Parts: sequence; structure tokens; C-alpha cells
Amino acid sequence: MSERPKVLFVGLVWPEPNSTAAGQNILSYIQLFVQHGYDVTFACAADKSPHSAPLLSLGVHEKAIELNDSSFDAFVNNLAPVITVFDRFISEEQYGWRVSAAAPQSMKILDCEDLHF
Repeated sequence: MSERPKVLFVGLVWPEPNSTAAGQNILSYIQLFVQHGYDVTFACAADKSPHSAPLLSLGVHEKAIELNDSSFDAFVNNLAPVITVFDRFISEEQYGWRVSAAAPQSMKILDCEDLHF
């Protein structure tokens, strides 16, 4: 039996789909991966709020991470995601290089939901 492919979402904040369009957007991507059989983990350094989406009830793993901490490297290396999705440019800037080093096989996707011109 083969293991389900893993997707890692790295968020600046925990998704709040009832508070922001950005929260709705990232949650729709999470649900898409879950529906297609991926093993999804959402990692975030921010504290949860009462408005945070109930990711566990969707079958999504949650991981509290630290900024600028090598424990993230070990976490990503052990997880070995095939895809890593960053919810904002700042998330990719903070963690992208660590993903490249710890899981070089992972396709990195930058969701530009907060990119405004």
C-alpha cells in the first residue's frame, strides 16, 4: 500500500474563512487537495484565533512552527512534502529557502492572495 502524497501549507496566519477572502481562498485550496487524496498539513507560527478554520475536522494536520528556527528544517525533512504552498509572499520569504534545503523534491507554490497592484 502506497502512502498518500503530502502537501504542506505554510501560512502567515491560520485560515479564517469567515473573516477574510484570503482565508476563504486558502481554505478552498486545502479542501481541493484533501478531496484529491493528499495528506495535508497546515503549518503556522501565529497564534490561532476563535475565527480560525477547524482544520482538524477537515482531516488536515496542524503544526505550530517557530520563526527562524531550525526545528522547521527537521519537520519538513521528516514530512517530505511533494508540494509546499505558501499563502503569502512573506511566508515564502521566511520559509521557502528552508523548504528548498530540507525537501528539495517539493514543488513550491506561492499563492499571491495578498498581492495588490
